[in-house]
This record gives sequence, structure tokens and C-alpha cells, in this order.
Amino acid sequence: MSSNAKFSFKVLINKQKTKVLFAEANNDFVDVLISFLTLPLGRIVQVLEKHCGDKPPVIGSLTTLYKGLVNLDCSHFWTDVYKQMLINPITSFSDECHKLKVDINETQPDRYFACEDFSCDNSKMFNISMYHGYTCNCGKSLTREIRMRDVNDGGAFIVDGAASFIISDELLICPNEAGCSVIQILSKLGIADTDLGEIVNVTFGFNEVINLLKALLFSKTPLTDTILNKGQIDYTWPFDPLNLLPKVDKKDAKNSCKKIDLKVIVQKSTNKLLFAQANANFINSLFSLLTIPLGEVVCLMDGSSLFPNIDNLIKSMDRIEWYFKSYSTKTRLIDISKYNTLPFTEGERPKVYFYEGECPNSDFMSFSNNAGGPREEVYFCNFKRGKGSYVKRPGTYMVNDDLSVTPLCMLSSLSSLNALRIPFSDVTELVVNVGPEEVLNILKASLVSKSALSNGLSHLLMKQPKTEQ
Repeated sequence: MSSNAKFSFKVLINKQKTKVLFAEANNDFVDVLISFLTLPLGRIVQVLEKHCGDKPPVIGSLTTLYKGLVNLDCSHFWTDVYKQMLINPITSFSDECHKLKVDINETQPDRYFACEDFSCDNSKMFNISMYHGYTCNCGKSLTREIRMRDVNDGGAFIVDGAASFIISDELLICPNEAGCSVIQILSKLGIADTDLGEIVNVTFGFNEVINLLKALLFSKTPLTDTILNKGQIDYTWPFDPLNLLPKVDKKDAKNSCKKIDLKVIVQKSTNKLLFAQANANFINSLFSLLTIPLGEVVCLMDGSSLFPNIDNLIKSMDRIEWYFKSYSTKTRLIDISKYNTLPFTEGERPKVYFYEGECPNSDFMSFSNNAGGPREEVYFCNFKRGKGSYVKRPGTYMVNDDLSVTPLCMLSSLSSLNALRIPFSDVTELVVNVGPEEVLNILKASLVSKSALSNGLSHLLMKQPKTEQ
């Protein structure tokens, strides 16, 4: 889609022209709102860094986590491809996002690569990659691009032209259904008074959608701030610190899931976590957070992500489920079954099939299981080297409270303590056990706090005795 593409819709604003009461729009706008839920966290940081000028918004500790990843030398990863998988995570909704009227993710059509050796007889089922240069089971590289036979079925997520939708200022969506009165629809969205306002035609292009993404994350009234305030947004989110108290599941404490030993450096007088010394297992867990789509973050947190606007979009999925192009689209948006191990893994992808042509250059991929000729369903190859990790083992890293990661160096550790003006006599080392629940606590804190490590592990620090080293 052209970067100059635009779409229009109508909004009702109050008489004082200070608030958008609601918008009425077709599937183009709703598709854009849904697409926000498909963005991996790392990609959101990247998009804001690229398109928000000299002072892009900082998202809690996610921004520093992402920058630490970018600055970490490729020699620390099993292959350069693994680093690229983290820096540029591919959404499992690439096909849908490529059809958006305005796509701030600038999604490219999925690319698929098979073995460079035309005579390779390894099954394509496990030897197709979306990343150029991955290793085939035969040992050669997956560099031969296989074309996708595209199916243009109109629309991205919502059936094209199916209905119009009412969207509240807080991004609750409700279909404008026949048989529902205006009062009923507004009541569903929590809109009590239309204030006899003014109807205004609005046009959104690339810049407006970027502003809406910022407002989604940092505003209590995203439509008002995007449309009436022209994207002028305060980047500080007024969250309640009590909401960052770690969730501790007693049942999970007895879970047989293997936990990671993490050495944390703590100031004895305040019990404040200063930094941690971590192995590759913990770093893999942190970096994999950047690949989780925004919508699935909400689901992992039981519908409460600390971002009410995002929570509202997730709540709206049930209201508009009959308008999705397929039921599987909705379930993939909120599927969390993949996120129960460390490191967390990519979300569920739609089924895709490899079709072998009559000659080598006629092979193709398709989402259809009936595109003609012999086919194999593809299960994308994953972690052939490193056995489930991006970062090489062994290796030790320094993780600061804001989740910035650097290779561990004795001099840098001492420099950090000196910069904080903390005497060695006031410092101790503790070993804490970190499992999936703790990593989720860190994830939750990373969305809004610049001290995500100490916020996420505070319950473990409180349990530990202060011991001299």
C-alpha cells in the first residue's frame, strides 16, 4: 500500500470542541486498530524511534532493552540471523497487515526460503524459513526464495464493506448493527451524553496513524489527542505503583518448570536491586519478550496490561467477532498457548503449504491447501543451532534495572557502583530463582517502569536475608 494512502471517517465532538465523543468508521479504520495488536513489542519501539523525530517516546524499560539488543555484537549470537529475528520480529499477521489501507509497520509480503541446493531431498516440511540464510538439515543455506501465490480476498482483518463501526474515545469498538438503536450502541460503549455536538469529517494518513499509536500507549483519550490535539501527547503514563506488585501464583511455585538462577547485586541499606549478572538463558528470556505481539501481552496479563486502551481493543474482539474474515484470525490475535516456556516463542502462524512444481523454479507457497499439485504443510524451522536460544552459551551478561544488557565486565560493574556512589560495604550478592511467572512480572513492569528488573523481582528480594559477601 502506498505511503500516501489515506482513509476517512466521521467523528462527533462536543460543543466546546475539546473532546471526541465517538467515531463512525468502516473496516479500514477498524483494521488499523486491530493491526496495533499484532505488532511485536520490539517492532513498536523501532517504529516510534524511526518516525517520532529527535525525541521519540520511551516505553518503560522496553526501549532500553531493545537498544541493548541492537548494540550487542553479533558474535554473542549463534548466527546473525538470530539477532535479526529479534531486531526485526516478523508478525504472524504479515499477510493481513500487507492489505491495510495505512500500514505504519511498513509490512512487506512474507518471503520464504528453501535450500540453495536444488537437488536437496530433505522434506520441505521442516526446511523452509522466513529468514534468509537459515541452515537446512543438509547443512547448506536456505537462500532460494520460493514465491507466494497471493490470494487477494479484500480487506485485512475485517470483511471488506461488511458494516460500519462505532469507536469510543477510549477505543472500544461496537458494530453499527441493524436492529440496534443509537442509544443501545452508545450505552454499550459507555457514552452517556452526546452533548449535541458537531459531526466532523476526518482523514487519516501515515502520520495520523503514528500519532494514534502513541496515543494508544500514553493517552487516556486517544481519539481526542490524535484528532483535536494533533498528536500532542504527554509521554508519562500515570500508573498506580501498586499495579506493579508482582503476581505470585502459589500453584506455579510448585511447578516443575525449570527455573533460572540469577545473581542480583543489591544495596543492603535499601534492599534496592542495582543490577544483575545473568547467563545466556536469562538473556534469551528477556530478548524474547520483544517478539511478543501487543495483543497477546494483554492476554498474558489476564486482560489488564496497564494500558486501558489496549485492554479495550481486546475486549472489543468478542463484539466484532462475526465480522472477521475468519474465526481463526480472532483466535490467533488472543492465543497465548505458545507463551508458556522460556524463552517465549513466536505466536501461532496461519497454515501455509509448499507446492512442488514440475521444474525447480516453479515451486510456490500458498495459504490454500488446494492450490494444485503435491503439497506439504510447512512447520517453520526454529533454532537448529543453540537448541532453543538466540544468544550463545556459555556467556555472562550485566542486566541493569532498566533491562539494558551488556557483556559482563568487571570494570563496568565497578564503574556502575562508583557512578551510584555506593560503597562496597553496602553491597551484597543474592541468588534468586526466576521462572516464567517472574519473567511475566518483568514484562508487565517493562511496559511502564524504567526499573523493570527490581519491580518484577521485588517479591524475591523481600524474601531474601541480607547476607555479607
